[in-house]
Amino acid sequence: MGLFSFLFLLPLLWMLSAAAKYEKDVMVFPIQWIPSKWNLISNFQEVWLSSVPFTLFYYNSLKLALTITFATLLFSSMAAFAFTKLQFRGRNMAFGILLSLMIIPSESTLVPRYLLLKWLHLYNTHAGLMLMGMFSTIYFTFLLRQFMVSIHSEYLEAAKIDGAGYVRMYVQIILPLSKPILATVAIIKFIWVWNDYQNPLIFLISKQLYPIPLGLQLFKNEFADNYAVLMMASVAAILPLLIIFIILQKQVIKGIALGGVKG
Repeated sequence: MGLFSFLFLLPLLWMLSAAAKYEKDVMVFPIQWIPSKWNLISNFQEVWLSSVPFTLFYYNSLKLALTITFATLLFSSMAAFAFTKLQFRGRNMAFGILLSLMIIPSESTLVPRYLLLKWLHLYNTHAGLMLMGMFSTIYFTFLLRQFMVSIHSEYLEAAKIDGAGYVRMYVQIILPLSKPILATVAIIKFIWVWNDYQNPLIFLISKQLYPIPLGLQLFKNEFADNYAVLMMASVAAILPLLIIFIILQKQVIKGIALGGVKG
């Protein structure tokens, strides 16, 4: 496993190495894993201070990813709570219909979504992307529901005896007990939104609204022959993903451990 992990990490290590080199040293063979001459600061300045507004792209990506991730956690957890702990007529049928929608590929809904956003006057806006992203939560609702099934209903019965309502049970009982799976959902959704290329490409026109994936394409056009700067931009693009994983990894590991225990 260590050997396979090292093989998968090789492209990342090469990217980090290339980001610190002069352009003429990037394609030198054999590869210089540790640069003989460092150009880290200059490449960093090229990325953040060039004519391509990388800082703006970064802000746009953070704005979209954080907003959509938070909304996904909220709506998915509320839906999972309802499908798991609330008794109402047609609950299982409604959940089955919801799951059946997972078989519809997102590409097949591009035209209807485009027409809907045009009708709502949300085309070429971040609000339109947020609206689509925060309600595409079927998979995460299923994931959270499967976890919440393992939460014993005795907790909620005791809360009812103490006079707690559904909102209080959801906030003070269900959410704290669901931290591991919520962390997993947050990581997955954040990565999906951060790396999303298709939706911004189709539903955004103004370059001032571009997130990182489209911004990197502009960098490719601007610095087509400077791989050192392109690698520095790529390193900067993946930093938030590494940070959010480092922060939430303990909860994710805890969720995996709890999922493997029966009873």
